[in-house]
Amino acid sequence: MLTGLRYIFVDMNSYFASVEQQLRPELRGKPVAIVPMMADTTCCLAASYEAKAFGVRTGTSVRDACRLCPKLQFVEARTEEYIYHHHRIVAAVESCLPVTAVHSIDEMVCRLWGNDRDPDSALALAIQIKQTLRERVGEFLKCSIGIAPNRLLAKTAADMQKPNGLTIIGSNELPGRLYDLKIDDFCGIGPRMKLRLEQAGLDTVEKLCAASEDQLARVWQSRVLGAAWFRKLRGEDVAEPPTQRRTVGHSHVLPPAFRRDDLARGILVRLIHKAAVRLRQLHYWASSVEVQVTFLGGGCWRDFRRIPATHDTLTFINVVNDLWRRKPPGKVLKVGLVLSELTADRNTPGSLLEDDRQRNELAKAMDQVNQRFGAHAVYFGGMHAMEDQAPSRIAFTNIPDLSAPS
Repeated sequence: MLTGLRYIFVDMNSYFASVEQQLRPELRGKPVAIVPMMADTTCCLAASYEAKAFGVRTGTSVRDACRLCPKLQFVEARTEEYIYHHHRIVAAVESCLPVTAVHSIDEMVCRLWGNDRDPDSALALAIQIKQTLRERVGEFLKCSIGIAPNRLLAKTAADMQKPNGLTIIGSNELPGRLYDLKIDDFCGIGPRMKLRLEQAGLDTVEKLCAASEDQLARVWQSRVLGAAWFRKLRGEDVAEPPTQRRTVGHSHVLPPAFRRDDLARGILVRLIHKAAVRLRQLHYWASSVEVQVTFLGGGCWRDFRRIPATHDTLTFINVVNDLWRRKPPGKVLKVGLVLSELTADRNTPGSLLEDDRQRNELAKAMDQVNQRFGAHAVYFGGMHAMEDQAPSRIAFTNIPDLSAPS
């Protein structure tokens, strides 16, 4: 009998592409790739399983995707639909079992308590979740579910059988049940960490599981992280440490018609509006502003400036305008903005300057007006005629607020 079951992890399969196939019957059963815009200079945000069979993946360039799968159908991303369906999915799962945490736009985890930790009960809940998603969200939105003693292993279990899988890992099966996996099958082990593990002689999961806490601490360069991995691999439920946000930023690949300096700068101002609103929603202030530019044909330029901590849009626009004047010539393909050196509201002293206080009050008033009357009811003139450009892209760990500027 399986023991130690504490979590159910729900992972939607090929989420963006599945939403499109649910909404558009003509795409069902066909290779589909979701792209940020219809241009051959961009890359795929997501691919259906029919497209994955040809080697098309997230990050595959449009040119390469066409070569790999000549019949591939490209669909421009519809952020609002993916967010809307995300909330429907969360509600559907909640009707079966409380959602403990939303990990991303297509992943969530539920804690099992009491009798629900019994293997038969946990299995019945997983089947119920799948059935409820089919009935309440759509039959083409399938998920893989993992059930295990902790979040790491539950996510790992969900990844072991895709699409539409259901995998259970009990404490009494550990660590042997993991030995057939690859080192980087675990969430949190990327290319760099994989290399460090291999350099330490831990090139298989069996060796990783046999390593001591001291060995793992040396590889992770942290006694806390080393101990956490040692315990997680043995099925212990380790509390997740709080995370500290480091940056807020946006970038956008320009459509061919917008690859002029004046239009590129207008889209950059649009990105400033989005980033500043998001910064205020998160209750952070920024002390560094960086502008990033990628040129058509290759080459990049970036510049930054440190400033007194602020979160008002107008200050960011003025700083970016100064940086933009230093940009070298060239046809712009992509623009980006990064706000960093963040501090929380509670740790940021208010400015003594009246101009700064007035700008912060203006930003707050604009947020209130836009929340009430629509995302672009008021904005600074630098983004005029750009309201529909650079729509929100979903970072998988951040689900945009549809009431904020998109």
